[in-house]
Amino acid sequence: MDRVSLVDTALRVAASFPAVTQGQPFGEGAEVFKVVGKVFAIVDTSDDGSGAAHHHSHSVITLKCAPPHGRSLVRDHPGIIPGYHMNKEHWISVCPTDDIDETLVEDLVGNSYDIIVAQLPRAKRPSA
Repeated sequence: MDRVSLVDTALRVAASFPAVTQGQPFGEGAEVFKVVGKVFAIVDTSDDGSGAAHHHSHSVITLKCAPPHGRSLVRDHPGIIPGYHMNKEHWISVCPTDDIDETLVEDLVGNSYDIIVAQLPRAKRPSA
């Protein structure tokens, strides 16, 4: 998957969930998606790849991931690395490589959202 498609897919999917807010707390070029104030996705949207998430192996999106799942993804996909500038055990970063496709990106973004929602107190969880 090329960089533009990866960014477009991540932005589209992350914005589609209930109770999501989007902002740029790290400055232009890094879109941060939160659900009830908790980050679940960071997307490097900088045109030249100079955004914060881009410097390490051209990573484009950073997502929350369960540790065993994250380890297997890193092992099985050259385009997935431990989370850049994040807790390497609980976050992954996705790079635009041939082993990454739209379905995988959609699943990973959805999984990240679901992990964060599951950690919220029941009363604060968004309804679908």
